[in-house]
Amino acid sequence: MLESYTYAGDELRLFAVAANWKDYFRSRLLPYIGGDVLEVGAGLGATTQHLCTPGPRSWTCLEPDAELAKQLVEVVRNADLPLPAEIVVGTTGDLTPTRLFDTILYIDVLEHIEEDAAELRTAAQHLRPGGHLIVLSPAHQWLFSPFDKVIGHYRRYTRASLQAVAPEGLLTERLFYLDSIGFFASLANRVLLRQQYPTVQQIRAWDRYLVPVSRRVDGLLGYRAGKTVVGVWRQP
Repeated sequence: MLESYTYAGDELRLFAVAANWKDYFRSRLLPYIGGDVLEVGAGLGATTQHLCTPGPRSWTCLEPDAELAKQLVEVVRNADLPLPAEIVVGTTGDLTPTRLFDTILYIDVLEHIEEDAAELRTAAQHLRPGGHLIVLSPAHQWLFSPFDKVIGHYRRYTRASLQAVAPEGLLTERLFYLDSIGFFASLANRVLLRQQYPTVQQIRAWDRYLVPVSRRVDGLLGYRAGKTVVGVWRQP
């Protein structure tokens, strides 16, 4: 059973303003999202509103923090989503064994989970044949900053370290980086600013000016550089 859980971070509202960024990673993930979708760690629903499109058959938001889940219910109720979203309080360990999905999403979530490999193994047990497991997380451990620590990150990933925690038996579809230009903003915070929290103005500036450039440059670099890493695996 789920023990009492309270999310340590306070960045969810801060990053909710990053519409360009969410639109960007949505464009890279949409080909793999469909059928019955499970969004693990849905938070306040900002990502739900960007990724929940008319394509999927159903959308389930799994959130372990009961207080966040209460707020999520209101967000989903008032959002103009193309299909109803079910809100479930708990973790993947609380799902019944027969609860299966075609897509399981971890968007800026896996880095908050201490036993990340075990978490993904549990998730894979709820993935239908042909279904996709998708993880998006901050990249490069050497960029780990006071901001990472204060919001409860255990780690950052590379393509290699993310692949290392992928469940055995899943087939790797894609491993790639995003936001090559934003990488330099993260580097500046790590080396120079060392802020615990970016300001709203900094988030808006990154989202407005840097993300659109990354959308052009990332492809030219073959998605081999960036401050965010994405893994997509398929259940055979």
